[in-house]
Amino acid sequence: MKIVFFGTPPFAANVLTYLIDHNVEVVAIVTKPDKPQGRSGKPAFSAVKKVALEKYPSISLHQPEEASDAAFAEKLNSYGADLFIVVAYGEIMKENLLHMPRLSCINVHSSLLPKYRGAAPMQFALLNGDPESGVTIMEMALKMDAGDIIAQKTVPIPDDMNLEQLESALCQAGCEALLEVIQAFEKGPVAKTPQDHSQATYVKKIDPSMAQITWSEPANILHNRIRAFSPKPGAWCAVEINGQSKRLKILRSRVSKNYQGSAGETVQYDKKNWILACGSDALELLEVQLEGKKRMAIEDFLRGHPNPPKIQ
Repeated sequence: MKIVFFGTPPFAANVLTYLIDHNVEVVAIVTKPDKPQGRSGKPAFSAVKKVALEKYPSISLHQPEEASDAAFAEKLNSYGADLFIVVAYGEIMKENLLHMPRLSCINVHSSLLPKYRGAAPMQFALLNGDPESGVTIMEMALKMDAGDIIAQKTVPIPDDMNLEQLESALCQAGCEALLEVIQAFEKGPVAKTPQDHSQATYVKKIDPSMAQITWSEPANILHNRIRAFSPKPGAWCAVEINGQSKRLKILRSRVSKNYQGSAGETVQYDKKNWILACGSDALELLEVQLEGKKRMAIEDFLRGHPNPPKIQ
C-alpha cells in the first residue's frame, strides 16, 4: 500500500510518525513551503518538514506552492500511490488530485462531522463547552469537509481539558482510526457513509481578538475561552501593576459559584487564591503568564505580587 502524505503542523507530523512507526509505506511527503518567521524573516520549516528531515531523510519531500499545479501533479502521479492521506495540509485539494490515487484521497478531520467543518474545530468545541469531540476519517470531496465518512472516534472533553490536551487526545484517536482505515483498504472495498449536509455547521479561522477576556461575560463562558486558547494564543486581560499596564494571559481556571461581585472585581486574593467576579459567578485563576514573564502556577504569581493587580 503506497501512501503519499500531505500535512503541515505538529498534529500532522505526529500522525506521519505514527504511520511510519506502524510500517505504513509512505513513498512521498508533501508539506507547505517555508514561511518567514519573526522580525528576522528567516524561513521556518513546518513541523512535518522537520520530522521528515530528522527521521525520514530517505523519503522524498516536496514543498510545492500549489499541490494541484500541473507540473507537480505529474510528479505526484509518478509515485503510483494507492492512497493520498491529507492531515491539516493547508490547501484545498483540487479535482486533478482527488482522483489521482488508485483507491482514494482521505482526510483526518478533528471533529465529528458534519459538525464543525472548517478551520478551527477543536477551539470551537471548547468555546461551546461541548462534552465530547472526536475525529473523522473521510473521503475527500471538492467541497470542504463534505466527503463521505469512513470512520469516526469519539473523545470525551472533561471540564478542565484545554486545547493542548484536546489536540493530543484527538491526535491519538486520529492515528488509531487512520491506521484501521488503511488496513481496511488493504483488505478490499471500504464502506463509506454520506454526511447529512443539513446538519453541517461551519467554524471560521480563529481571530486573535477572540482571546480577549471581557469580565462582564458569565464565568463559564470565560472558562471555556481560556481552555480554547491555552496555551496559544492565550486568553488575556489587561492589568495594572506598579503603575504599568500589562497583558496577563490566563492559561488555567476554574468556575466558582460561591462568590459574587462587580464584573472584574477581585473577590478573594491571598497566598493561594485569586478569584475574580464575572457577569455571573466568579473565576478562580489557576495558571497565568504576565507579559514578559514565564507561565506559572497561581501560587507562584501571588508570592511575587502580594497586592492584587488592578483589572483594566
